Amino acid sequence: MVQADAVKPGVRWPARERGGYGANRVSWRWIAVFCLPALALYGLFVVVPLVTAFYYGLFRWEGIRQAEFVGLGNYGEVLTRYPLSEEIPTALWHNVLFFVGTMAIQNTIGLGLAVLLYRNPRGKRFFQTVFSLPYLISPLIVGYIWSLLLSPAFGPVNFILRTVGLESWARPWLGEPDTALPVLILVNAWQWVGGPMLIFLAALGGIPRELEEAAAMDGASAFRTFWSVRFPLLMPAVGVITVLTFIGCFNIFDLVYALGGSDGGPGGAMDVLGLLYYRTAFEGGTNAIGESSALAMMIFACVFGVSVVLERFLRRREVTL
Repeated sequence: MVQADAVKPGVRWPARERGGYGANRVSWRWIAVFCLPALALYGLFVVVPLVTAFYYGLFRWEGIRQAEFVGLGNYGEVLTRYPLSEEIPTALWHNVLFFVGTMAIQNTIGLGLAVLLYRNPRGKRFFQTVFSLPYLISPLIVGYIWSLLLSPAFGPVNFILRTVGLESWARPWLGEPDTALPVLILVNAWQWVGGPMLIFLAALGGIPRELEEAAAMDGASAFRTFWSVRFPLLMPAVGVITVLTFIGCFNIFDLVYALGGSDGGPGGAMDVLGLLYYRTAFEGGTNAIGESSALAMMIFACVFGVSVVLERFLRRREVTL
């Protein structure tokens, strides 16, 4: 009788009991409760500084005292006043080179490590931990450690090169303009290679094995199987890693500061936009607040705009592949 009554026509259960509107409303309340702390932190540490920087950039400052409203005058000063007018293109170019080098070295090695761990799962957890540990360390500490390792006076890198008979290779790695930026790229890749490795490894685990088995039955080689089957299915991961790498490369400051100081190493060989902002804010004269805020907004607009365009371009590439 109970079962018969349960399915009797015309009987309407309360919305919350049958999983209807009431249940959805309760679930959205819980989602809001759990999201509010993150939104509050995001607003406090991201939105508020961004709005504040935009506001400060509209005024001329005399030290820490706000002076007259100048609108976009600070932006014009940043783009036309020497030496900023010459330092901005150089720093921007270094950021571009840093991004290209990081994509070519860090993410390629990360993909290779992910493929190796995917094919040989023995010791997988151990190597995942080993390659992920460096990016748990502060970039400032990493930079200071590598500056000691690469020291031309007592660094172990040059000592090993001299010991094995490669004395001609020993040099002040961070003291020559030709080697400073490549060393920065390699140190950054050493620290962050675990990130793309984990993302690629997770993406490889989501590829159906039936596709690879079908390609093997058709006689495709291992390289052909990877390039024609696996890589197109890895494009979503490639897109995420590319955008994150771009944002990280154009926001870099601490590692460069630790390796080359506020001037960006010898002859400004490692000078980037983050260092340029630092010098403008703390060494920029009386109107440092206004000009540094304007420069910060320009960097934000560049990073945000290019990230959006890059993300849309990679999405379209995913569809074509």
